[in-house]
Amino acid sequence: MTVLLKILDYLLSAVPLGMTFLYGSVGEILIEKVGHLNLGIPGVMCVGAASGCAALQAMYESGIPSALIVIFSILAAFAGAAMMGAVYSLLTVTLKANQNVTGLAMTTFGVGMMKFVMSKLTNIRYLYALKLFRFPFAESDNSLKYCGVMVFLAVIIAVVASFILNRTRTGLYIKAIGENPATADAVGINVNGYKYAVTCIGCGISGLGGLFYIMDYAGSQEAYLSIEGLGWLSIALVIFALWKPIVSIFGSALFGALYVAGSYIPGIRELKVSMAATPLLKMLPYVVTIIVLIIISARNKKENQPPQSLGMTYFREER
Repeated sequence: MTVLLKILDYLLSAVPLGMTFLYGSVGEILIEKVGHLNLGIPGVMCVGAASGCAALQAMYESGIPSALIVIFSILAAFAGAAMMGAVYSLLTVTLKANQNVTGLAMTTFGVGMMKFVMSKLTNIRYLYALKLFRFPFAESDNSLKYCGVMVFLAVIIAVVASFILNRTRTGLYIKAIGENPATADAVGINVNGYKYAVTCIGCGISGLGGLFYIMDYAGSQEAYLSIEGLGWLSIALVIFALWKPIVSIFGSALFGALYVAGSYIPGIRELKVSMAATPLLKMLPYVVTIIVLIIISARNKKENQPPQSLGMTYFREER
């Protein structure tokens, strides 16, 4: 019974952590569907976290109802990350800059900006909202307390994104642009407009992952230092999920379980796993991603491949 309780606690900790990956991956899936490879997602998540925490700090002792505090901070995180998306779009869509270089530069900028902003929030008053984000399980004495409002929001966003991509005309346009922007442009679709809009929305969604990790899962002063690494795993999850938001829900839970395995499994004595295995267990998410890449390459099915124009700059005059 003790082992079962520990395993249950492990799963209750792993699934919420996976929501950090879910926010990042769903946002990146949307961006890649319009043909842009945004390696700036780690930086975007960092900026989202800093924006949301700064908003929470500003609302400290403001008398604003609890629900509005959570909503305003989520909107602030979304807006801060969406601004990063606007900058990325300006550079890659309008100015035709290299997408890989731009993304890496944005990651460097976002991480630096987050460290600057968070260092200014020295009294960390933003943590007063921890219980508000962990509603309705804030008083739980086990890992269920991590299953707060943003866990449900992440799943809802993934389901809505999947519906839009697969069941609406807007989704058809997005996928058409990602496959062949010249053809989409020829039939009257506003290619650049969609690229700007989807990239900003995708970055906004990804930014929520940074806020979630600090204010719902980790809840500590030093939590922001781990966000960059989680951002890179979010990009890896896009490949694991085969560019499908629904699949990313299950993939994020798996990645969360693999990520915390190194911390939980050696602590369960009955499983007799040595602490020396911890570094190897922490490699599991990356190993699984590599295996999935090999399987995808071997099967070579069109529906499991990335958009054809992914990472390619579109020049309208060349169509």
